Amino acid sequence: MDKYNQNTVDSKPSVDLSIYQANEYKPGIFLKRAIWYIINRLFFKTSIYYSYGFKRFLLRIFGAKVGNNLTIKPGLSIKYPWFLEIGDNVWLGEDVWIDNIAKITIGSNVCISQGALIVSGSHNYKKRSFDLILSDVILENGVWLGAKSVVTPGVTCKSHSVLSVGSVASNDLEPYKIYKGNPAVFIRDRNFID
Repeated sequence: MDKYNQNTVDSKPSVDLSIYQANEYKPGIFLKRAIWYIINRLFFKTSIYYSYGFKRFLLRIFGAKVGNNLTIKPGLSIKYPWFLEIGDNVWLGEDVWIDNIAKITIGSNVCISQGALIVSGSHNYKKRSFDLILSDVILENGVWLGAKSVVTPGVTCKSHSVLSVGSVASNDLEPYKIYKGNPAVFIRDRNFID
């Protein structure tokens, strides 16, 4: 018997990836995904500067709903633009990763800082088949995701909430609240001074 397929000493059930299920996962036809992969590598996930207008144009061609005045810094990676909706006046920082195998909606006046990760899929660790779970993510108007922060599947970051640097949102963030840590917890209200 292969040592990697052995059950644990106490004979508990083990994961069996040969029975993996991803029934809800419908990313689109292979050719479309392949062409997007090349476009993403050449024009988005690169340190070469291309104009924001050109990048917005490419996103729209591939089905993203994109508002006005979208700033897209170098190093951005978007899994599938056809599952992406972005409002007006949004900033996407360097090396942001939008791993949208399900729909991700980004409101207006949202800032997503360097290296932030937004994930819309996970796995059911309770099932031996480790099935894929898809869950939409929503960032409402005025949200700020700090550098290297992570938003997990199914989370809604409500209006003007803030996720601090390096923090992980595994539950919804309430409006006008600031969150920090892993898992992120409320630390203070977001009050504007002008």
